[in-house]
Amino acid sequence: MSAALPTSGREWHLVARPHGWPKAEDFALREVPVAAPGEGRVLVRNLHFSVDPYMRGRMNDVKSYTPPFKLDHPMDGGAVGEVIASNADGFAVGDHVLHGLGWREYADVPAEHAVKVDASLAPLSAYLGVLGMTGLTAYAGLFDVASFKEGDAVFVSGAAGAVGSQVGQMARIKGASRVIGSAGSDEKVKLLVEEYGFDAAFNYKNGPVADQLREAAPDGIDVYFDNVGGEHLEAAISSLNLHGRVTVCGMIAQYNATEPTPAPRNLALVIGKRLRIQGMLVADHADLQPQFVQDVAGWLASGELKYRETFVEGIENGFDAFLGLLRGENTGKMIVSLA
Repeated sequence: MSAALPTSGREWHLVARPHGWPKAEDFALREVPVAAPGEGRVLVRNLHFSVDPYMRGRMNDVKSYTPPFKLDHPMDGGAVGEVIASNADGFAVGDHVLHGLGWREYADVPAEHAVKVDASLAPLSAYLGVLGMTGLTAYAGLFDVASFKEGDAVFVSGAAGAVGSQVGQMARIKGASRVIGSAGSDEKVKLLVEEYGFDAAFNYKNGPVADQLREAAPDGIDVYFDNVGGEHLEAAISSLNLHGRVTVCGMIAQYNATEPTPAPRNLALVIGKRLRIQGMLVADHADLQPQFVQDVAGWLASGELKYRETFVEGIENGFDAFLGLLRGENTGKMIVSLA
């Protein structure tokens, strides 16, 4: 155990189910007592936590692949922090760990749910993004789910986000014939082409997605990595070549919709083109973790793979960071930093 521990800390609670876009009054930042960890547990001072699009779905009271957040309880999500008290074998005060109890300053974590991470290999925040869940999502979704092969033309929506930016670069590194991305600002489009090495990119706000995609990929696409859904998915179905593959990772365009969205209206094309459209959850691909870390660490070291992070400082700004993520205000991984 360790010396003087904090007596209290703040955590974000969901207090009402958002209808449409989340509002500040749906959340509360509350002060709660902090106690020494029980048997087999560690107390962690969180340094960074992740806000992710999937969390919007967990705010609804619907049966899904992961249980909804409970009202008047702390929300959770990926976090990295420093062990400040340990009552578990294998963990010492000062160790850095990755765990699932974000949205709070102090986390009382069962030792089996904490993974030690090495701050000398990469900045701690990278374990929430490029070397964490978002990186593995990109890796598994492209190579496993979409069965990417050298020479494929790849289109990624939400391409400046944490997952999308990695997908495009991984495709480029592995020999894609063409990599195309869509993003929500001219600045992000420039980043995709100039920094991440995409062959083409467009701002989906500048005109119909189908027209802009056709122009960017005159010979069609073989793989579509979907983070957006809606109009983007419809456009991709039109541009996909015979035996094209779609990984459906997210549909951020629909997360706050209160009415059903009309697109895609061209699903009949799936038949003639023999398309494969497959949804993915990163949890199904844990077996790829060792290979993923080895490959990505190598690409980071060689400079072939680049990443961006958007930091919002202070736990009190956690809700604003989440809302900013849903509005596309981040470039790369959105992280709330408590350091």
